[in-house]
Amino acid sequence: MELLNAFSLLIVVIVFQEQISCFSLSIPASPGYYQDGHCVIGGIFSLRVTARDSRIKFGFNDIINIPEAVIMNLTKNYQHILATVFAIEEINKNPNILFNMSLGFYLFNVDFFETKAMESSMALLSGESPPLPNYSCRPGKTDKLVAVIGGISTGISTQISRVLSLYNIPQISYAPFDASLGTRVPLQSPYQFPVHTAALYQGIIQLLLYFTWVWVGLVVPDDMRGEHFIKEITEEMINHGICVAFAEKGSVFPSFGEIGWYKLIVHLILTRVVLAFGDTHDFLTLVSLIISGAIFGNIWITTSDWYTTILPFKENLIYTYFGGALSFSVHKDEIRGFKDFQRSVHPRKYPHDIFIQHVWSSLFECPHLYEHGVRKLSQCEQNSSLSTRSLNVWDMDTSPLSYKIHEAVHAIAQALHEELSLSANGDSLDQGGLQAPLPWKLHPFLQKGQLWRSINEEDIVNQEISATKLDIVNYQSLQSGTKAQVKVGEFVFESHSVQHFSLNDKLINLDVQENQTPFSSCNRSCLLGFRKLQGDPNTFCCYDCVPCPAGEITNETDMDQCFKCPEDQYPNKQRNQCLPKIMAFLSHKDTLGAALISVAITLSALSAMILGLFIHYRDTPIVRANNRNLSFVLLVSLMLCFFCSLIFIGQLRTITCVLRQMIFGVVFSVAVSAILAKTFIVVMAFKTIKPGSTLQMWMVTRLSNAIVCCGSIIQVCICAVWLGTYPPFPDVDMQSEYGQIILLCDEGSTLAFYCVLGYLGFLASLSLLIAFLARKLPDTFNEAKTITFSMIVFCSVWISFIPTYLSSTGKTMVAVEIFSILASSAGLLGCMFLPKCYVILLRSGGHSRKKLLK
Repeated sequence: MELLNAFSLLIVVIVFQEQISCFSLSIPASPGYYQDGHCVIGGIFSLRVTARDSRIKFGFNDIINIPEAVIMNLTKNYQHILATVFAIEEINKNPNILFNMSLGFYLFNVDFFETKAMESSMALLSGESPPLPNYSCRPGKTDKLVAVIGGISTGISTQISRVLSLYNIPQISYAPFDASLGTRVPLQSPYQFPVHTAALYQGIIQLLLYFTWVWVGLVVPDDMRGEHFIKEITEEMINHGICVAFAEKGSVFPSFGEIGWYKLIVHLILTRVVLAFGDTHDFLTLVSLIISGAIFGNIWITTSDWYTTILPFKENLIYTYFGGALSFSVHKDEIRGFKDFQRSVHPRKYPHDIFIQHVWSSLFECPHLYEHGVRKLSQCEQNSSLSTRSLNVWDMDTSPLSYKIHEAVHAIAQALHEELSLSANGDSLDQGGLQAPLPWKLHPFLQKGQLWRSINEEDIVNQEISATKLDIVNYQSLQSGTKAQVKVGEFVFESHSVQHFSLNDKLINLDVQENQTPFSSCNRSCLLGFRKLQGDPNTFCCYDCVPCPAGEITNETDMDQCFKCPEDQYPNKQRNQCLPKIMAFLSHKDTLGAALISVAITLSALSAMILGLFIHYRDTPIVRANNRNLSFVLLVSLMLCFFCSLIFIGQLRTITCVLRQMIFGVVFSVAVSAILAKTFIVVMAFKTIKPGSTLQMWMVTRLSNAIVCCGSIIQVCICAVWLGTYPPFPDVDMQSEYGQIILLCDEGSTLAFYCVLGYLGFLASLSLLIAFLARKLPDTFNEAKTITFSMIVFCSVWISFIPTYLSSTGKTMVAVEIFSILASSAGLLGCMFLPKCYVILLRSGGHSRKKLLK
């Protein structure tokens, strides 16, 4: 901290000693990679992990050199420099972007030290390394600086910004997005690539829920980002029923003697799934924990800023300890031509690149050969290519950080283009008149948040994006034996209500011995048919399992509540599945249905036989008595009554629902009207008609026919109104019978239905009344007694029908109505015609006109 404060003070000190010269300092050089251009972009990257800075400074003239301890060469980070060079070469090839002006770069490696980052920032300003604050040692070099890209972490980006913000030089950080970065720098804060943290959190939650991992450990870096992540993800996990088994912060360099290290080992033993959060540098702090936890079979889930295979370990080593891990990374399109560019990269192509020499020797394990103090390429590097390296040391695919850097270069170029367009006079773009703009003039264009990619394509800086797409990557060994990062799914987040999660189970290899999905829960899941009974609310992941009550089920494990089946389904005995209810209706295959059909056909046949008998003996006095035509009409209508009961049996359709009640009402009204007409004839024959009066008898006959027609037409009108207002329709009854859906006909208008029955009752009551009054007329010609008895049977059946019908359900209701139709019709047939059939068949000699007259 004292060292950082010293640098901060040196920046704002105004040096008045004129004898000090930039070139009089004898400070060991720490050069960068410089390529000249009309405009220059600075770049600050991290290519190695070292134990400490090689120079401890007590002043700019006093340096103690201490050998650097290189812990790890991050060869894959060299792709960040290549992305910068590739983007600048793309821009320089297009003269329309910078109006034939060229773009250069000045790149530094600061490892992961914030002190080096601050020093390199001042070197960009002074033009020399080591730098001299507030002095421009090479004006032609420093005047071209327009913007800086860096660094890899929040801490490094903060130190860079503290220097550059004093001079109002734009800085684009490619570190993970940190909302607190703007508060750390008092002046101009660096531009950051946005990250929709809600998308990351929701993607993690969806993945955990997909595998039903509800007992998860958290490992985060020991900083503010780690604190914020624990707070936010814990809240989301609790809202979705996921418990945090432990939450630990990793130190920068953990040692086996620390208490926290042993504590983490215990957590790894007890917890199967571990969620790790951080960036590339943070990941290095937990390497020992991952190696130690490999024997416990932990499943690691990493966030979008952890690039596991960036570690240059032996290929089998990293996949042995990290195989099967799942990682989230922000979806990106491949940079066109970048793979071909990487294949063409070679130390001979870029001889001034001071970083490629060390990277090449690490990638190809070649010895260092020097001649006159200059490093020479050894024989093994002559035909080497980056595309031949294994995944653990080099990845030809564009890393997320390289993608950010490439976009940042294009964003700066777009800002330069717009600023130069303002400086140009109309269409006459004179290159000699255009100069590198002052850096602060680019801020208005960068603040617009438009990153140049290609024609008609835009990206956003420092703004939340409307939709975020995350790729889910699985680290695994392929069948060919090679190691790879395989995309196994994706998560698209538009809002909390609009999310799309997809995962291909066939591609996932969790590197577990058993084929089943690893189990990660406080206790075993509640089986189907059981629900969770929560005990202590503070430990909601630990619970008891109780069976579901009758009528409810659970079709998933670990459900909080049982639920009822849909109306068209019912629960099985195990209460873990809803079975479809059986469609039930009065069918001809049922015993009851077959019996009713048999009775209806038998009675119809009997009616037909009686009709045939009456037709055969139509000229006999007993058939001619009381108008034989009415007898024929009555027999035909009774036969149709028996047949109309068949419409009530079988599969329901709209047409059958409509016709069965209408036919029933009309046919029965004809039958009862015919009986009423016969009763009217009996009364008229003995009360008003004189014997032998043909005219009067003709008038009575016409009047009886009119009674039948009027009685039937009134019923037809009632049915027509019923059809026109609220006709019957097919319906279902799902509640009456367990496990069954009863198909039935809803009468539509209940009032109309009872109007039909009421009208029939009115006709029957009128017939009963008239027949009762005529019961004392002479017996030989008198049908009043049989009509009276038949009407008593008819009315009794239908009066008992109403309460029985209302108290019935399902198929029973239909059977009651069919039985009432058959019983009432059979009563009419039996009471009115069987006595006449007896006389015709058994007393054929006793029904002559003379005997009847006596």
